[in-house]
Amino acid sequence: MRLIRNALRPLSNPAPEPDARDVEELATRLNAVARARLGRALAIRHVGAGGCNGCELELLATRNLVLALQRFGLEFADNPRHADILLVTGPLTRNMVEALARTRALLPEPSFIMAVGDCAVDGGVFKGSYAVEGGVQQALAPDLAVPGCPPSPTQILSGLLTLLAVQD
Repeated sequence: MRLIRNALRPLSNPAPEPDARDVEELATRLNAVARARLGRALAIRHVGAGGCNGCELELLATRNLVLALQRFGLEFADNPRHADILLVTGPLTRNMVEALARTRALLPEPSFIMAVGDCAVDGGVFKGSYAVEGGVQQALAPDLAVPGCPPSPTQILSGLLTLLAVQD
């Protein structure tokens, strides 16, 4: 019985708690910039181009109960025609080159491209694989890259804020 109990014990450390004041300030600034720049909430279309899904988990953490960033105007769009930002995670796999280009073509202007994670930036740990073209820049020109393996939700939010602030 002890063997089974030990086998079911998690092997990872718990995630660090984000500083509530920093997250609140960052999210408030992001919402203010989005509303000033776009006149409404910021809509993001996420495309996972391949990889291990570590960045996707951190992206989902921006929507969890701790951060709950929808309350600050950050929303994820299911349709690229309703999105302001194309956020790409994972390395650009050969199978996703055309799909990523088609998704980009559907975004209305003004729109931005953001590469999140080392894999999306340059292929990361998958660089050199026969199935990987490299980073997002092989198919699209990203306006901003957020490095990290994986980047934290706070880094992703900072990247979104930087992207909108730089475009002024």
